[in-house]
Amino acid sequence: MDHTADIVIIGSGIGGSSLAYSLADTGRRIVILERGEHLRDTPEARDDIAIFQNGFYRSSEEWLATDGESFLPGNYYYVGGNSKFFGAVMYRYRQEDFNPRAHMGGHSPGWPISYAELEPWYERAEILFGVRGDARQDPTEPPRNRPYSYPPVPDEPAIATVRRRLRQTGIHPASLPLAVDIDAWLRRAKTGWDAFPNTGKGKIDAEVGPLTQALEHPNVTLITGANVQRLVTDASGRRVMAAVFIKDGVEHSIVADVFAVAAGAVQSAALLLRSSNSVYPNGLGNSSDQLGRNFMNHNTTAMLAIDPFRRNTAVYQKTLGFNDFYNKDPLGSFPLGNVQLLGHITGNILKANAPLLPRWLAGLVARNCYGWFLTSEDLPNPESRVTIRDGRIVMNWVRSNMGAHETLIRRTRAVMRQAGFPVVLTRTFGRKTTSHQCGTARLGSDSNTSVVSPDCRSHDIANLYVTDASVLPTSAAVNPALTIAALALKAGAAIRAM
Repeated sequence: MDHTADIVIIGSGIGGSSLAYSLADTGRRIVILERGEHLRDTPEARDDIAIFQNGFYRSSEEWLATDGESFLPGNYYYVGGNSKFFGAVMYRYRQEDFNPRAHMGGHSPGWPISYAELEPWYERAEILFGVRGDARQDPTEPPRNRPYSYPPVPDEPAIATVRRRLRQTGIHPASLPLAVDIDAWLRRAKTGWDAFPNTGKGKIDAEVGPLTQALEHPNVTLITGANVQRLVTDASGRRVMAAVFIKDGVEHSIVADVFAVAAGAVQSAALLLRSSNSVYPNGLGNSSDQLGRNFMNHNTTAMLAIDPFRRNTAVYQKTLGFNDFYNKDPLGSFPLGNVQLLGHITGNILKANAPLLPRWLAGLVARNCYGWFLTSEDLPNPESRVTIRDGRIVMNWVRSNMGAHETLIRRTRAVMRQAGFPVVLTRTFGRKTTSHQCGTARLGSDSNTSVVSPDCRSHDIANLYVTDASVLPTSAAVNPALTIAALALKAGAAIRAM
């Protein structure tokens, strides 16, 4: 064997890096395998044409849809994973998200653990990622033992005006919980951060936050360019013995006592499916037949609220959201979802998403618009799944709860018009947009209906953990990043106790 370690972590995104951080002071030899390389600073890093129109940073890897068409999923493969490009919004799931409840399009099964059990880990994750916020502003904010360590990222004057206009409609606008050092971000260039690559320390992403701290320990090693092909078990199938990976065209393997898969909801499922053997012919640790199933991906819509008489002078914009429709439709009884600002939309960004729009018109619209991101819960469904065909990832996302999302759009449009935005445009993202992907190795107490335990350990394999969005049993309707980090920290405590 080429390498040995005590603990191998596959993936350096939020789940993998948070786990590495939680174990770094144990003295155990920890090796992180990351298929990507470090994201370097180049002129393209703040160039909205290069990023949004030319796809400078996007992977060329294609997945298959069940209609047989290939598509680019929008995954990023760098040290720090997708968090290098995230909007840095780090909500806690609402307390209600952990309980079973009815939705317009079905039922959410709830979680095998309570919000109260995860709350201490949420607190630690917020500290780890330097989250800025003010929990007093949002009526849906769940109970917490301590306030945020930092005040919110400040509204720009144009956004402060939007906040006042929303309040006048009866809405409760609240500062977004953000893992952003705004001074450090703007020092590099005056742009938004939403979907821009983090080549400095402005966003506290997985690399800037937990991974950097983990690598300060001499027992923690990061191997980049390591594309893991499969995991190998012993004859009984009860323990993983090695991970096989390709680096620089050469096959390597690494032996360890503990393995944690944190490659992202789709890639983690794909790896475990590719690792099938005689004991687990349908995928490693898949006695429940739930591996790859219950794929969830938020129902999302971009909304442009346009005020023809007032120019939007914001640079970064993304500091505000509201959850007035999160737990209950005011005109009905079902949960609808979250509304939050997008990063400031430039004419070039708008042109990238509406190619037929003349460039001059895109610039004109962008000067007077405020972009919003509407999110509704997608419900778990075993037929919504990731599979492997001839070595390629096949995605069959079965959307759910779209009635609730369409209602959220209507309610939000009415709010925007009441707030003085007479023109409201929307674009609902399609089935091949794989943002906020989760659920393919669901967490649960029953080994017959889930893949991992509440500590993120495989029900079938004693030394295998999954610590990314795969394990989320529900998608909720807010950004999953903080919940992934909290669960990874919780799993780290379980591994420490082994």
